[in-house]
Amino acid sequence: MHQRSSLSNWSFSPYTNRKHHRHLAPLPEAIVISAVQQQHCIPNDDDGDISFKRNTKMEAEKIEELNLQMEFEWVLREEVHQLLKKLKFILISCAHRFPVPLYENEGKKTEKLILSVQPDQLKAILTLTGDTITQADISFKLSKSNQIQRTSITQDSPWKLQQVQDAANHLQQAINHIDDVDDSYHFKTSDEVMHVVGNILEALQRGRLSLVIPKKKPIDELIKGRNMKSLAPNLSEDIAVSFYLQSHKLIIAVYQLTNVHGTMRFDSCQAEASINWLNEVLFLLSAGLQLCQQLKDKISVFSLYKDFKVGSRASSALSY
Repeated sequence: MHQRSSLSNWSFSPYTNRKHHRHLAPLPEAIVISAVQQQHCIPNDDDGDISFKRNTKMEAEKIEELNLQMEFEWVLREEVHQLLKKLKFILISCAHRFPVPLYENEGKKTEKLILSVQPDQLKAILTLTGDTITQADISFKLSKSNQIQRTSITQDSPWKLQQVQDAANHLQQAINHIDDVDDSYHFKTSDEVMHVVGNILEALQRGRLSLVIPKKKPIDELIKGRNMKSLAPNLSEDIAVSFYLQSHKLIIAVYQLTNVHGTMRFDSCQAEASINWLNEVLFLLSAGLQLCQQLKDKISVFSLYKDFKVGSRASSALSY
């Protein structure tokens, strides 16, 4: 009985055997603030890497800009003059192939040409002296009539090809633009070079277009043109003859106006012949244009850097 009563009064306490812990006193406020400040002020390794990379990138950009500046000055001082000399050589070679007096070229080359379309629709046997047709026998048969018509050009009334002289004039202008630059001249900016190259490029483009794309004229203007008076015998007023250059070819075209139920129409036929000197001239003009464009493209790269000009960097960097 006594033992049962003892068990009924027993209870379990989980903390009975736990040792008591002594509480620490709080840190002074000044020490806490100091520790926080030190944590924010002392950089970690990541911050150091970022700063190093940033500085390295800035140094690389400075070195790249310095190298570009050095190359820019070399291009202005050396390469521009070298390319202009090379370009002048090409253009003088081109001038010497023209059949007209041009840059110490006497011109007046003579060629015999036959332009024909079978069967006997159009035929022209002619002599080309310089930029002028000095003699020609022309025969043609248009669809309106089966009759063959004949006419000719004589030395007393030659037929001038204005395209040749126009192209020669533009080529001479291009050479003059090069001659205007003294060999000892020092270019200071990219704008100076672009101005010179732009003038040369435009002159060469005009010269090439003069030979490749002939100026179109209305038929009535051709009929009343000065060259039609060179023909002997004269043709009827409804017929026009035209000689022109297109690329490397000399072309003769014959037009005849017709009135169909009140509407003006025209019949036409043409023949052509290749001219050797035109082939060579166009090739050299294209080579000159390509060289100009290469120089222009190179200078355009430096034009992106507006501050680039001779002497814009430190004098200590000039010794290379």
